[in-house]
Amino acid sequence: MGLFDEIKKKLSHEFIDIIEWLDNTNDTIVHRFERYQNEIKNEAKLIVREGQTAVFINEGQIADVFKPGTYTLNTQNLPILATLKGWKYGFNSPFKAEVYFVNTRLFTDEKWGTKNAIILNDERFGLTEIRAFGTYSYRIEDAGKFVVNVVGTDGNFTNYEISEHLKSLIATRFTDTVGEAKLPIELYAANATELSETCQEVMQPEFGRVGIQLEKFYIENVSMPEELKKEIFEYSRLDKLDMGKLTQFKTAKAIEEAAKNEGGTAGAGMGMGMGFVLAQQMGGMMNPQMSQQTNPNLQQAAVPPPMPTQIMYHYAVNNTQMGPVPFEKLKELFANRTVNKDSLIWKQGMGNWAPLQDIEELKAFLGGNTPPPLPN
Repeated sequence: MGLFDEIKKKLSHEFIDIIEWLDNTNDTIVHRFERYQNEIKNEAKLIVREGQTAVFINEGQIADVFKPGTYTLNTQNLPILATLKGWKYGFNSPFKAEVYFVNTRLFTDEKWGTKNAIILNDERFGLTEIRAFGTYSYRIEDAGKFVVNVVGTDGNFTNYEISEHLKSLIATRFTDTVGEAKLPIELYAANATELSETCQEVMQPEFGRVGIQLEKFYIENVSMPEELKKEIFEYSRLDKLDMGKLTQFKTAKAIEEAAKNEGGTAGAGMGMGMGFVLAQQMGGMMNPQMSQQTNPNLQQAAVPPPMPTQIMYHYAVNNTQMGPVPFEKLKELFANRTVNKDSLIWKQGMGNWAPLQDIEELKAFLGGNTPPPLPN
């Protein structure tokens, strides 16, 4: 071996580099391997560990992408890199390229939430406001697309930088999804799993455009104003509870409050009196049969008899039907001689018209109180 060959061999060993990245932060997504003037020597060793992907960028374009493994960087193994400037000069001529290590592990327990309240139009409660929060997990699926579209020239791209963008994306798509779902507002909590899966399906295309895979998406809570929550609870109770039982419960609470009255002797007496009345009412509602046995006149006193039906009479004057009028009015008409004993009268229940003198209750008109005829 000549002197030149030995020098060449010695220089080739000196120029061999090791390109690798050890992540000590657990928060870095993309790390740019720093070299002096970005020069990488021929025969350099590239070590890509599990959970990593190495992306070579030359003059702003992706030259190659390396999955986990150990690689020797030369023109034989890397035909794509053969076009890079510097390879043609041999082992000791460097080439300029940027190497980005992309963390492809699963990033879990990422938080999301709605910064502002979401306004929904509920069929029963009208315009309402809700807020929601939860967690999601993701990983970098397409390292090259992610570096080009998101990272750019950032030498140390962290999870914090991308999480803000993802949170805004999630909040926007979540608002659209719940708006189109048109679920009753009280059912969001009961359908959180189904709604989470729907949101993940809707959001994945947006994540995929920048090389991210949305692995899981969870809705942990959907909250609403306290006033609306109380209204929903009351509506639910009224829908489920028997109104009679609810009245009994309210009466019992009123008795309890009256018993706690400490306003002196008069106040105590009033409270006791009210308590006795309410107790009787509650006892009657809870056991109507016992109440009737104790006081058999209670039902008769509580329910008045029906109003008597007033009899109405039709009468004929000059072959013309008149009325109907009540008994007293007919008596007045008889007194002023508008009708007489021969006038035809009809009331409900009669088959035909009959003279006034033939109707039993009207015979009283013919007594001694009948005035004589007026003088000519």
